[in-house]
Amino acid sequence: MSEQTPLSIHEPAGRPKGGIVVVQEAFGVNDHIDDVTRRVAAEGWLAVAPHLFHRSGDPKLGYGDMSVVMPHMQALTAAGVLADVDAALDHLVAAGIPLGRTGIVGFCMGGTVALVTAARRDVGAAVSFYGGGVTEGRFGFGPLVEEATRLRAPWLGLYGDLDQGIPVDGVERLRAAAASSGQETELIRYPEAGHGFHCDQRPASYHEASARDGWARALAWFEEHVPRS
Repeated sequence: MSEQTPLSIHEPAGRPKGGIVVVQEAFGVNDHIDDVTRRVAAEGWLAVAPHLFHRSGDPKLGYGDMSVVMPHMQALTAAGVLADVDAALDHLVAAGIPLGRTGIVGFCMGGTVALVTAARRDVGAAVSFYGGGVTEGRFGFGPLVEEATRLRAPWLGLYGDLDQGIPVDGVERLRAAAASSGQETELIRYPEAGHGFHCDQRPASYHEASARDGWARALAWFEEHVPRS
């Protein structure tokens, strides 16, 4: 059990154009999240992935048995999650990248965290891939349909219509809630995609066309909305 947040850090080849925090799925900072963080760095950003499960052993979990995953998710608290995100943001600040030049992207539970962060911290922009807790709170946070009304940064949401855990009617409520924030927001629905459609290490979930489109949109969102030095 650790109170200091471990960070996986990947640096770009040249001077960073800004910073991006990458927030894990429910399976820890595993090979997929590390790969995503490397891909972000390859686009020119200083990329940092905080390890949200460090208080319960910092495991890398497999995709097949959710009974192993749930205790780690249930151990999360709103205060702990925000402290971990703040540790990543602090690292970027120490590297010379202020909060306003930072984006945040998250997947699954990380998508939830990305939106909440954009509602509670003055980051430059945020992207959520299939973040849950849309109409019911998670980890001590409010439902995303409530959090989204208080967005302080531009936010992009990417959701699959076939996601059995996130009904389309809730996604449409989230679209309206985000739009009411006064920030620039966009929500894209993929008719042929389910939950986890971006994870190319989960063959049953991965949907290549939606994943490619979503990734391109995420990168473009940061290019457009995160200010450069």
